Formats: sequence, C-alpha cells, structure tokens
Amino acid sequence: MYRLLIDPPARKDMDRLKGNLWQRVRDAILGLSEVPRPAGCVKLQGNYDAYRLRVGDYRIVYEIDDASQVVIVHHVKHRSDIYRQLRG
Repeated sequence: MYRLLIDPPARKDMDRLKGNLWQRVRDAILGLSEVPRPAGCVKLQGNYDAYRLRVGDYRIVYEIDDASQVVIVHHVKHRSDIYRQLRG
C-alpha cells in the first residue's frame, strides 16, 4: 500500500469541486494508494516524471516514488486548464 500526499495546490483544486465530481475524484485519488498505476493512467511526456489519470473532464496529475512507496498528487484540474499550467 502506498502512502498518499496531496500538495496544497491540489487541495485547493479539490475544494473547488462540487458534489458527485468531488466524490469521484476523491475515490480515484484514494485508489492510487492501492494501485498507483491503474488502467487508463498515462505517463506524461517531457521532463515530467508524472502520471495523469482522467476522471470525466478532470485530470489528476501525480508522481509515484516506488522506493518510498509514496504517491504525490500535484494537481486536479479541468482538462482545458491542466496542460497550460504544466507548460507554464
């Protein structure tokens, strides 16, 4: 089982979500502690050592440290915003 760490920006992102969407994102993040590379996750290209997981129109961007067995969630954003933020 992996330990979950959620960065402050990801916490703020989650605070903005409402109702069913918040629950779906929360469940997806909690699932990362059991299976850090679930079906549908994609390793991001470029200089990132990060993965992306889709939850509807939202994306969860996170890193996995297998040596420490830690999953660090960096961002939870709408698909139209997340990649702009990662580039900038």
